[in-house]
Amino acid sequence: MSDSAIYRPRPKVLLFDVNETLLDMGPLKRAVPKAFGNKHAFKQWFGLLLQYSLVDTVTGSYHSFPDIAEAALDMTADMLEEKRLSITEKKKLVSLLTQLPAHPDVPRGLEMLLDAGFQLVAFTNSPQASLDAQLRYAGIIHYFERGLSVEAVQLYKPHFHTYQAAVQALGVAPTEALLIAAHGWDVAGAQDAGLRSGFIARPGQTLYPLAAPPTYQGKDLPALARQIIG
Repeated sequence: MSDSAIYRPRPKVLLFDVNETLLDMGPLKRAVPKAFGNKHAFKQWFGLLLQYSLVDTVTGSYHSFPDIAEAALDMTADMLEEKRLSITEKKKLVSLLTQLPAHPDVPRGLEMLLDAGFQLVAFTNSPQASLDAQLRYAGIIHYFERGLSVEAVQLYKPHFHTYQAAVQALGVAPTEALLIAAHGWDVAGAQDAGLRSGFIARPGQTLYPLAAPPTYQGKDLPALARQIIG
């Protein structure tokens, strides 16, 4: 049987990761290397931000995503052997997380899914206040029925319980929800928790080869939306 012939029940809720999936990190990709005078600074910093959010989760600690982002800037300076930034400089850089544009394909993809009758929910590692600011700044907040943050459970994605808490808050079973993300680790985490998944192959992003493949995948959100709508 071909993949196109496989019957997949329509999900009740679509959960969307935010950073890199919906929002273009371009402003930070330019600003962080400029602040350090080092072209490798953004990748080093963002990788540390994700890594140490997981360290918090595994060790039973919890600091907000912006706080970890600031700490990761200090670690970036040390690892690249660059001068540490001032508190003001760090806060200015981290504030850019709430001033990111949507990827050009995102409004069209969200509109397609909304018109098809899906319930759209944003689901992020960022604090709730940051999430609202992000979606508002990007001009896409009106597409979403609700926004969910992991701060409610003080565990970061891809921990199993973050996805469980999200579907419980929405009153649906895991199998009735589908997570859309541009990160292989998020897709793997959602599937491990029983959700279906959709992977957007943003430039520089890839799936985890040792995890099960996503339910859907495409080069951008409209391509993914067409598959989900069927």
